[in-house]
Amino acid sequence: MEDTNINKLPLLGDKAPEFTANTTQGTINFPQDYEGSWVILFSHPADFTPVCTTEFITFASMEEEFAELNTKLIGLSIDSTPSHIAWLNAIEDLEWKDYKNIKVNFPVIDDITMDVAKKYGMIQPNQSKTSAVRAVFVIDPKGIVRTILYYPLSTGRNFDEIKRIIQALQKVDKDNVATPADWRPGDDAIVPAVATQAEAKERIDNLADNEYSLAWFLTFRKDK
Repeated sequence: MEDTNINKLPLLGDKAPEFTANTTQGTINFPQDYEGSWVILFSHPADFTPVCTTEFITFASMEEEFAELNTKLIGLSIDSTPSHIAWLNAIEDLEWKDYKNIKVNFPVIDDITMDVAKKYGMIQPNQSKTSAVRAVFVIDPKGIVRTILYYPLSTGRNFDEIKRIIQALQKVDKDNVATPADWRPGDDAIVPAVATQAEAKERIDNLADNEYSLAWFLTFRKDK
């Protein structure tokens, strides 16, 4: 019988599926072990593959940057813990761009049974029935899925953009704003859209000192 749950996917705003898994850092219970932190849960197709290797080098090199954003990393593939460990050790010996002697300190899930991958819709049969696609789930401190990204097997991820997404979501939560196209920390943000005609007039007539409006439907708030 066909596995009808293989493509089941958490949606934005859903509670992230719970799981217990063996990793290169020991057993983790998610989300209990990560309460109060942002989490980037990401999958890669396989150990000892070229695109995945460049991704792990890059992600590991940025681990402190993510830690400063109260964000923890969790990797996953349909490989065993011994395979993960051998691959991560090999990565330490590589030099690529300006990276060398990069040590991967975040846990990588041993998902040889595909249990976690199936819970997160990481197995997509038109790509592979036995490997996870390149998926990224950004999960907030309350365990809510806030961002979902998918990349084809041939294309490495943009980790600066993943970091920017974390920064933008934290800005949104902190200041009750939205972020415009290409927003970066320090840029002006967008005041949430009005819901009624009366609110539109009120906004135009009563802008705060740190706000400016280009139109009734587009108001910015200057960064503090």
